[in-house]
Amino acid sequence: MTLHIWYAAYGSNMCAARFDYYRLGGTPPGTDHLYAGFRDPTPPAKTSALTVPGTVYFAWQSPVWTGGVAFYTDQTAPGWPTDAVARGYLLTLDQFADMLDQEMYRTPGRGFDVSRVVEQGRVRFGPGRYETVVHLGDEDDVPILTFTAPWLPEAVELQRPSARYLAMIGAGLREGQGWDTDRIVDYLRTRPGVAGQWDERELRAALLSTHDTG
Repeated sequence: MTLHIWYAAYGSNMCAARFDYYRLGGTPPGTDHLYAGFRDPTPPAKTSALTVPGTVYFAWQSPVWTGGVAFYTDQTAPGWPTDAVARGYLLTLDQFADMLDQEMYRTPGRGFDVSRVVEQGRVRFGPGRYETVVHLGDEDDVPILTFTAPWLPEAVELQRPSARYLAMIGAGLREGQGWDTDRIVDYLRTRPGVAGQWDERELRAALLSTHDTG
């Protein structure tokens, strides 16, 4: 059985400073939530710029980010983009399990059965918005996994993300993909929840604004 997985971050966790609150623990700026951190806070063995099928969309209403937040689907609705990028973090299975627990405000330590996800492709481990784990393929014979909501795309109520959240994602795309602002704008402006809600000039201004790591 594999001892490591690639965690495919597609939202704010593409930004290493944001991801590190899950890894090291602490309270990010802009929130009073205290992250416990990984039981093993060793940095990821590697990172990788990933391209995956499906798309990223924005939904729900985050009290921390004051707007929609990113979700991934490999079952896109008609008219949605069919391409997505992510930042891969090479983690141990326990580190990924701790990431999943903290995303749903649980204390790390529940454990994680990767074989079910690899065999079935998608497993819903709980009712939460980030408790459905998806196997996106493999890189260097290591499974690529991410977590998202169980919702069907056709039933999703899209939500406009905040400027602060988009700035954080933009920072992650610069770090993880090496993209410039023009390419980030081209990518984000077509994502459901951004398309038709942000014009290009506003989006560019948001991406160039000062962002924090909350």
